[in-house]
Amino acid sequence: MQEENSISFLLERFDAHQHEESIIWNDKSFSYQWLMERVVFFEEYISQNDIAEGTVVALKGDFTPNSIALFLALVKKNAIVVPLVATVKNEEELVTISGAGAVFTIDQNDECSVVKNGRQATHAFYDIIRDRRHPGLVLFSSGTSGEPKCAVHDFAKLLDKFRTKRTALRTLNFLLFDHWGGLNTMLHILSNGGVVISTKDRSPANICRLIERYKIELLPASPTFLNLLLLSEAYNEFDLGSLKIISYGTEPMLPSTLRRLKELFPNVKLQQTYGLIELGVLRSKSESDESLWVKLGGDGYELRVVDGLLEIKAASAMLGYLNAPSPFTEDGWFKTGDAVEVNGAYFRILGRKSELINVGGEKVYPSEIETVIQEMPNIAEVMVYGEKSPITGMIVVARVRLFEEEDRKDLASRVKKHCRQVLAPYKIPVKIVVDNEVQYGDRLKKTRVS
Repeated sequence: MQEENSISFLLERFDAHQHEESIIWNDKSFSYQWLMERVVFFEEYISQNDIAEGTVVALKGDFTPNSIALFLALVKKNAIVVPLVATVKNEEELVTISGAGAVFTIDQNDECSVVKNGRQATHAFYDIIRDRRHPGLVLFSSGTSGEPKCAVHDFAKLLDKFRTKRTALRTLNFLLFDHWGGLNTMLHILSNGGVVISTKDRSPANICRLIERYKIELLPASPTFLNLLLLSEAYNEFDLGSLKIISYGTEPMLPSTLRRLKELFPNVKLQQTYGLIELGVLRSKSESDESLWVKLGGDGYELRVVDGLLEIKAASAMLGYLNAPSPFTEDGWFKTGDAVEVNGAYFRILGRKSELINVGGEKVYPSEIETVIQEMPNIAEVMVYGEKSPITGMIVVARVRLFEEEDRKDLASRVKKHCRQVLAPYKIPVKIVVDNEVQYGDRLKKTRVS
C-alpha cells in the first residue's frame, strides 16, 4: 500500500479528472494527466539533486505548468518550500533569511534549473515540521518598512481545507506565486478539478483578452487593479460575459470603485476576501455586492476585536516568524493590526493600524479620505498619508495623479472644498501633491508612503 502524504488526496482528484484541462498557460493547454506525470518527473529531478525530506528549498517562478508541478513535487517530498516570484529583487536576502539550501528557478520559457549553496537550515520551527514529517511553507511579508517578516507554516495544516470538495470555476490565477492568496487560488482550483489560467502579463487589456478567449468565470484581483481596469476601459473591447465572480482583497476597496464595478457588471457577484500570510485565507461572505461589510470565519477560525483591532485564532496559523517577535497573544490569538468596525456578524476593514494618521489625537484612516477624493472629476488615482507636523503631530497629505493637467492652486482649492462637504475638519488634506507617477508596484497594490 502506498504511503499517505499531504497531497495524496490532490493526486487522487487529478486522476479522476485526468482527461480534462488543468492549466492554460501561454495559450497552451495542459491536462491533469500531464500534471500527474510531471509531478513524477520532478520527484525524480529532486532526488537526482539530493534534496532530502525536510530541506529548505526556494522555488522561483510564476504559475507556469512546471512551476506548479515542481511545487507539488516538493510538497510531496516533505520539503520546506520558499516560493519566490520570478521578478524578485531581493532574492539573496530572502534566501539567506529562510536558510534555503537550494534555489530552483523556472524561467519565462518554463525551463528549470537549480543552484545549491550548501546551507543546512536549523531552527526550532523547522525541527517541528521535520519531526512531524510534514511539508513546510515559508512566506514573506512585503517588507515595505524594514526587513520582510518570514512566516513559517506546517503546510499540512494549510492543505487540510482543500480536502473539502467545492465548486471550481474557470479561474484566472491573478495573484502572485509567493503569497498565500495566489497559492490558495491555485490549490482551490486544482483540488476541485478546475482550470488554472495563468499569465505573466497582468495588464487590463490582456486580462480582458484572456477572459474572453478562455471563458474565465472567476477573476480574483486587487482593488488597485480593478480601478486600473475601470480607468483603461479595456472592458469595452472584449466580451466579458463569462464572468460570474470578481473577488477582491489584499488592500482596502474604495466604495466608489465598488459601485462602478457593479454598474458595469450587474450580473457579476462581487466578493470581498480576507487572508494573511500568517493564517491563510478565511471564508467570507459580503453583505451585498455593493457593501464593504463582510462575514469572516469558517471552520478552524475564531475572531474577536480588541481595542478596535481584529484578532484571529486559527488552526492553520503559522508556527511563527523566523526573524521577528511572536505576534500571538499568550492564549494563541494573532494580532492582525487591522482596524475594524463591527455590526452584528459583519466586519468592515478600515485599514492597517500602521497606516493610521494621528491628527491632534484624532484617528484618520487614509481609505476614508481616498474614497471622497477618488469620486471627484479628473482624479485618476489618489493616495493619502500622514506627514509630521510640530503643531498637530501629523497632517493629512493627498497625493493625486490626474487625467489631465490642471492649475495646482485650483486643484487644491477644489479638493479641499469637496472634502469640507463630507469630512470632519481634521480629516481635510492640508497638502495636495500632484504626481504623474503610478501609485502601485509589481503586486498591483498601492505603494503606500510610510
